[in-house]
Amino acid sequence: MVRDWRQAPLSDADLALCRFGAKVTHGQHRSTEDDLEALRGHGFDDGAIHNATQVVAYFNYMSRIADALGVEPETFTREWGGAE
Repeated sequence: MVRDWRQAPLSDADLALCRFGAKVTHGQHRSTEDDLEALRGHGFDDGAIHNATQVVAYFNYMSRIADALGVEPETFTREWGGAE
C-alpha cells in the first residue's frame, strides 16, 4: 500500500476512501457531490467524510509546510519496510 494503494488488497470502501483522498490531494477543485455520494454508497456518513477530509487536508498541509521549509526527515525513524 505504501507504494501504490491501487494495487493493495483493500476493501471496496477503503479503495473509495483512497480515491477520494487522492482527489482531495491532487485536484480538490474538481471534487463534486458525486465524490461524496460515492463514499456514502460505501457506508460513510457525513461525519466520517468530514473527518477523512480533515485528516487528508492536515497531512497535505503539514507536508507542504515541511517541504517549503526544507525540513529534513527525523533520523530516529526508519523508512517503511526497513529492518527494525
